Amino acid sequence: MAVKNTAQVVIGGKIVTLGGYESQEYLQKVATYMNGKIDELSTLPGYSRLPMETKHTLLSLNISDDYFKAKKLAESLEQDLQQKDQEMYDLKHELVSLRMQIEELKKKQK
Repeated sequence: MAVKNTAQVVIGGKIVTLGGYESQEYLQKVATYMNGKIDELSTLPGYSRLPMETKHTLLSLNISDDYFKAKKLAESLEQDLQQKDQEMYDLKHELVSLRMQIEELKKKQK
């Protein structure tokens, strides 16, 4: 059974305890990602004057956007991989067929 880990991290200047079955390093990585998004949003004009709820909504929307873009990329790469696998299968089949034809021609020449 997996062991639950906890890690104290700093997100947005506040200490937060994260828990999960991932490693502490992973939990730190998540916090670093969140802080990066917060820093990115903080550079927007007028962001500092927005209500905290709006800031959280913008953060959630930006993370969701990253997620859907990454998911789309992963699906695209998976589709490309499947296409390449099919092409490789077809080429192997063609190679076997050509080898058989060569063997047949060699037999006829004898």
